[in-house]
Amino acid sequence: MHHFLSIFLYFHMTNMRPIYTKYHIIGILSNQASKQMGQTLLEALNVRVVGNGRSYLVLAHGFGTDQSAWNRILPYFLSQYKVILYDLVCAGSVNPDYFDFGRYTSLDAYADDLLNILDSLGVDCCVYVGHSISAMIGILASVRRPQLFSKLILIGASPRFLNDKDYHGGFEEGEIEKLFMAMKSNYESWICGFAPLAVGADVPEAVREFSRTLFNMRPDISLFVSRTVFSSDLRGVLGLVKTPSWIIQTAKDVSVPTSVATYLKDSLGGRNTVMMLNVEGHLPHLSSPLVLAHHINIALSGST
Repeated sequence: MHHFLSIFLYFHMTNMRPIYTKYHIIGILSNQASKQMGQTLLEALNVRVVGNGRSYLVLAHGFGTDQSAWNRILPYFLSQYKVILYDLVCAGSVNPDYFDFGRYTSLDAYADDLLNILDSLGVDCCVYVGHSISAMIGILASVRRPQLFSKLILIGASPRFLNDKDYHGGFEEGEIEKLFMAMKSNYESWICGFAPLAVGADVPEAVREFSRTLFNMRPDISLFVSRTVFSSDLRGVLGLVKTPSWIIQTAKDVSVPTSVATYLKDSLGGRNTVMMLNVEGHLPHLSSPLVLAHHINIALSGST
């Protein structure tokens, strides 16, 4: 726990100065959803639609990765779905000028992006698969537009990472604060320590891939997003979710304890099912793609 905290929270920055650029494209999309701007968003976030099916399946990656994280499981769904992939604005594969520090102070702005993507593509209903913070982004979007989502598949989801009175999120605030200074030493060293810890399983290829996408992120953006994630508390939103949900949790995850999956099951407003994977790590799509693909297929074909 202490080792993980000292590495992961290196990204925190206490004296971040907002940077505003002329590229406020994404920030204004929610207010001016014109066709031209919608197309700009699709290009900015590298949106792709692949596959031969009729129904839409969205694959949304988590912090520290980009859409390439789904490459190992993507082939299993191309024959049955039109798969929508995109990069979060904080991803290293996105032009960093698009990241507006004044806008992306909460996960709500990321939910805006998701909804704008779906609207721009003319999607009226989809199954949404979200990993880590994108699981919570999907929850927020489904509360706003429940008719857009027929099912949520939530992988490694957590509504709050900090412990509370009757809630175990995995981290103590005081513990985190004490380790902030230790984590500012060296970005590259942080990645070298964090990547294998997050992957969990002894899968060198997965560690290399996760390290690559972490290295691609601009450090100040990574710091800012890390703070946003750790300050998020979406427990109060869970009861508003009416979309049927499948909660996929690995047996051992340094980021999300198994108790969080139970909390989600008890708190989500709609019907839901928990599936525990007998694998380790926070990134099963990198470390155990066959296992994860199998369980996603179960969720896609089953009812909660």
